[in-house]
Amino acid sequence: MSVFKNLPTPPAAPKKPFTDTRHGITRTDDYAWLRADNWQAMFKDPSILAPEIRSHLEAENTYMNAAMADTKELQKVLFSEMKGRIKEDDSSIPMKDGPYAYGTLFITGGEQPHFFREPRNGGERKLLLNGDKENEGKSYFRLSGLDHSSDHSHGIWGYDDKGSEYFTLKIRNFETGEDLADVIENTGGDAVWAPDGKSFFYTLQDENHRPSKIFHHIIGTPQSDDRLVYEEEDPGFFMGVGGSLLDDYIFIDIHDHETSEYRIIPTSDLTAEPKIVAERETEIEYEISEGGDVFYILTNDGDAKDFKIMEAPAENPGKENWREVVPHKPGTLILSHLAYARHLLWLERKDGLPRIVIRDRRTGEEHAIAFEEEAYALGLQGAAEYDTDVIRFSYSSMTTPSQLYDYNMVTRERTLLKTQEVPSGHNPEDYVTRRVFAPAWDGETVPVTLLYRKDTPLDGSAPCLLYGYGAYGVTIPAGFNTNCLSLADRGFVYAIAHIRGGKDKGFAWYEDGKMEKKTNTFKDFIAAADYLNQQKFTSYAKIIAEGGSAGGMLMGAVANMAPEKFAGIIAAVPFVDVLNTMLDDTLPLTPPEWPEWGNPIESKEEYEQIAAYSPYDNVGEKPYPPILALGGLTDPRVTYWEPAKWVAKLRDKTTSDAPILLKTNMDAGHGGASGRFQRLEEVAFEYAFAVKVAEKM
Repeated sequence: MSVFKNLPTPPAAPKKPFTDTRHGITRTDDYAWLRADNWQAMFKDPSILAPEIRSHLEAENTYMNAAMADTKELQKVLFSEMKGRIKEDDSSIPMKDGPYAYGTLFITGGEQPHFFREPRNGGERKLLLNGDKENEGKSYFRLSGLDHSSDHSHGIWGYDDKGSEYFTLKIRNFETGEDLADVIENTGGDAVWAPDGKSFFYTLQDENHRPSKIFHHIIGTPQSDDRLVYEEEDPGFFMGVGGSLLDDYIFIDIHDHETSEYRIIPTSDLTAEPKIVAERETEIEYEISEGGDVFYILTNDGDAKDFKIMEAPAENPGKENWREVVPHKPGTLILSHLAYARHLLWLERKDGLPRIVIRDRRTGEEHAIAFEEEAYALGLQGAAEYDTDVIRFSYSSMTTPSQLYDYNMVTRERTLLKTQEVPSGHNPEDYVTRRVFAPAWDGETVPVTLLYRKDTPLDGSAPCLLYGYGAYGVTIPAGFNTNCLSLADRGFVYAIAHIRGGKDKGFAWYEDGKMEKKTNTFKDFIAAADYLNQQKFTSYAKIIAEGGSAGGMLMGAVANMAPEKFAGIIAAVPFVDVLNTMLDDTLPLTPPEWPEWGNPIESKEEYEQIAAYSPYDNVGEKPYPPILALGGLTDPRVTYWEPAKWVAKLRDKTTSDAPILLKTNMDAGHGGASGRFQRLEEVAFEYAFAVKVAEKM
């Protein structure tokens, strides 16, 4: 019986059948009209959204507010709890670079970061950029960071004030605190200085929101005069620009989800034609890190499925000169690597747990940084300087607040710099973290990380929030999350299912959850729910499933496959209209996504594979549980019409009386609200839905 009472009549989106025929197969889409024909322009100016579409989204928001009205106080309590666990006037430990150390801080009540620097060995701080001041008067505001020039005189900073991820770049004079007249529009948000501090390189987003061009901007000149450095003709590739620690090279990184290519420009000649390191080959990935006169190259070339590290002379880095320095070890996935004057280091994962390995470049001696907990997360920050023996890393677990360390790679001494403060208090001894393994349909085992209070009864009566993602090789870390403590303190078991599609158990775990094997991702998540029910950590009647973006596709799929096994479903910016999106090559992410899902335009087989699981296409007449979908009007990644169409179809088809709710943020995009506390309000809303459904409030 539904816990939602006395609800008004929900919006009924009118059906306007639109037919599409591909490969001799005709489909009818009743809600295609919700896709704005002028979406490119609307992302930059949301006010031009068609009135019929806007009124429908606003009606959905009105209905959603009515359904959740009785949780208003709970939302306030949850928000207060989560805010109380954040140190409001927090500050990072500054990172040393040349004569200064750079860091960020937040002020009490502030939503946005402030960027500062201080003398290298301590002293008076100088505020470089006040994010709260820049945020004034804006309903949405997201900073892309502040990158200082090599001579420490200026900084490039960027912002997006619509949620559409079109970033504007400005240049801040650190001496005066004022911005120069240069304004660079429609960028991807990333930029890298030339060593002389008089120019920089940046990515430009095209009309379809793809970073297709790299430009070189000289300070003091208009953007229209910027020199085109490189244009990527293939719409299936992402592109970014960066630089080496020694300021010797500008790196142009071109990649999709399975293929990569680097082009480099020596900073000794900024007008040089970008030089290819190794030409792109389908399903061959590589990343480069400068090591003085050599490049270290992390790659899966030569059947190194879990990656290996190669070395090549910087002057002639072609593949014919690659030499193996860290061999491929099946089952041990190398995630990233860094190089410094005397050390090579990399972050790897084995048996689901990360560790940092450090090699002395002169002697070849290796040692590792690891921890003993059953499940934990490591973050490798490295250093801002090349000639150093000290790097920085972070450690946390589901019960242990984040700890930041400096680590001397020669003496092997760890220096604890900071432990995350929880102002309202946190006793790790009150909680339990576990890593369990759920049997999958094909004999595999799915790791599941659990967090719950020690006094939580494990007799099937505890509610559970089961989170999953399972795409792009993304691994969900078992790190400290203060927000989920609000659920644990209410008797919830908080669970993360490390399903196929991520790299939690190596690269093969990713391959087993993509393309024609995509349904393994969904089956793994259901297997995790089955295991938690069987082992009485919870019960089907108490499990709320949650996932966002590609994890929202997961939510849509499991809702279709096993609606009876979930008490409720939360789908944030859900990628649910998979077939239509992959058929629309004008959308920002469609061509780059084909290696992940398939290209239904070219391949009938891949069309049929996607059609068989695409959540929107497989909504049927079945008793769906309560569902909360969340979207962002200017989201360029998962467009607002995907959850809007999905909810309309679910509401039309469901045979239960459980409400299907849609919340569209009319002032934000893919990441939701931009401020640190605004984001907490959204989490509190989602958690209030979970509590309402699970506890039958």
